[in-house]
Amino acid sequence: MGSKKIGLIYTDEYERYNFGESHPLRPLRIKLTYSLMEKLGLLSNERLEIIKPRMCLREELEMVHSADYIDAIRNLSEDPNDRNINPYKFGLGPGDNPIFKGMYEASALVCGASLVAADHIWKENDLNYVFNPAGGLHHALKNKASGFCIFNDIGVAIKHLQKLQKNIRIAYLDIDCHHGDGVQWLFYDDPNVLTISFHESGKFLFPGTGGVQERGEGPGKGYAINFPLLPGTNNKTFLKLFRATVPKLLEAYKPDILVSQLGVDMHFDDPLTQMGLSIKVYKDLAQTIKMSAREYCQDKWLALGGGGYLMTVVPRVWTLFLANMLDVELENKLPDSWINQTKKEVPYEETPYLLWDRGDKGDVQLLANPESAKKMIEYTKSLITVNEEEYLPILNKA
Repeated sequence: MGSKKIGLIYTDEYERYNFGESHPLRPLRIKLTYSLMEKLGLLSNERLEIIKPRMCLREELEMVHSADYIDAIRNLSEDPNDRNINPYKFGLGPGDNPIFKGMYEASALVCGASLVAADHIWKENDLNYVFNPAGGLHHALKNKASGFCIFNDIGVAIKHLQKLQKNIRIAYLDIDCHHGDGVQWLFYDDPNVLTISFHESGKFLFPGTGGVQERGEGPGKGYAINFPLLPGTNNKTFLKLFRATVPKLLEAYKPDILVSQLGVDMHFDDPLTQMGLSIKVYKDLAQTIKMSAREYCQDKWLALGGGGYLMTVVPRVWTLFLANMLDVELENKLPDSWINQTKKEVPYEETPYLLWDRGDKGDVQLLANPESAKKMIEYTKSLITVNEEEYLPILNKA
């Protein structure tokens, strides 16, 4: 069991990042996550340090976002009906990114939280692993909101680390079901940032990017790694691919720190995606990521949240990640008080009684469709081959 302190960035103010009750990205996810962590005793663990975030400064936002975009967010945040601004130009409006009062402050707080996490790992050097569950807004672009993301806290945190340490090598690992496009494009020509994204293929899902042909440009050629997955990919298939690729990529790149986006929307029941993972596989992924951070990333890990649109699933996965960081082995059961809380606050979802599920649904679907199963196995083998024959040789030569 480890003795190092682990950080959790949290405040009730996270609930301000709220697109409305009918929007799939609901702050209730964060509230229920903190509640479950507390009820399972993780927040009283002697190794855990709970840290308050701060607001991101404008000059820090400008490391990633354009001045006119920041101005538009700030002005619409004060007056959502400001007719002097065309919101559609900036990716705002009805749909994915509705305007809401106070959105500048809410978004800057999420960014600031990720900066605080980065500082504790690198500048203060007092924590090896820090988790900001409100972070992971990986779609936001330089001058445009996208996919529920206003400011790109991941990009801001990476830029901040680059200011703290010249020539720092950063590995970014994204397991959200949607391609981590915003982060990829921000560092597409930068060999000091290796982006690795596992996601449902853009042929089937937003944002439509993340094919194996997207590999970086200029000095960054070969430092964008993508694993686009077939819909319905199940536990066994995904875990085989992940374990066969991620440790080798990180070992070859030799980063100074790992930054990860821990989206949970590959879950088989997620309402916005078509994948087949269970909570059990995230438990396994947490162990593989921690081992990789320890062995290949100088034992420094900045973990961020991400997607996931089942209010009863996301908290369980992120709780398992924090437990793994703390070297705590949890039993596969949920506190009665948390079960009752979900019944009250999420009556429209199936009530969970176990901390993790087994994932029978995805496996049963593949057993019922042997041709699909065969296609998926062969496709996954092809991705492993691409990694061995095309991705890794470039990193090994560097």
